[in-house]
Amino acid sequence: MKKKKRKRAKARTAARFYSSRDGADAWGTHQSRHQGSTRLVAAEAIKHNQKLVNNHFRKDWQRRVRTHFDQAGKKASRRTARQVKAAALAPRPVDKLRPIVRCPTIKYNRKVRAGRGFTFAELKEAGIARPLARTIGISVDHRRQNLSEESLAINVARLKAYKERLILLPRRSNAPKKGDTKTDLSKVEKATSVSAVLPIAPTDLAVKEIKKSEMPAPVEGGAYRKLRVARSNARYQGAREKRARDKAEAETAKK
Repeated sequence: MKKKKRKRAKARTAARFYSSRDGADAWGTHQSRHQGSTRLVAAEAIKHNQKLVNNHFRKDWQRRVRTHFDQAGKKASRRTARQVKAAALAPRPVDKLRPIVRCPTIKYNRKVRAGRGFTFAELKEAGIARPLARTIGISVDHRRQNLSEESLAINVARLKAYKERLILLPRRSNAPKKGDTKTDLSKVEKATSVSAVLPIAPTDLAVKEIKKSEMPAPVEGGAYRKLRVARSNARYQGAREKRARDKAEAETAKK
């Protein structure tokens, strides 16, 4: 009797193990090699398209610990490196002129920051040639596009202000070219950083009151309706022209 009960228990365990192996139910089994036994483990099925959990905590993390006891020394080293770089680039500034751009996403677009480079349209409006811009400390970005008149105007004004302050030294002191500065450099105040001379001021986020008369006039019929009509006209222009053309041909054929 005892042997029969043991066989039935083993059969039930094996049946449960193989039936849950396809993941149909939420209960799985884990066949352990330890002591030659089969162990049942309760595991909830993973929902959605997630990776299978395989945690590995027994890593040799002590070998990967990084300390920063040289923090004070590194600070002094970075300062010395900045001074060496400024001396090597003198009398040129250590940085380039960057445009004023808005931060991406609705959450941060109320803030402004320095962008990667000026667009071709901004350089054209400021009267600066593309090949010349990179040689006089102006950063250029061929990918960025101007999406508003305000951004174009503010960066053009920034370029013109930089151009007025620019001191262009001749490559050869005895052979100056057109556009080179002819003033005495000893009397001119030199700047080591462009961002210090032309800083990017934060935007004014204060709420202001305006008069009702200063508010823009509303669009007749509503802005949404006007946009939808313009979209519909552009979409069905070809079909309407074809319909009118077919109608004219049909009338001509009747005559």
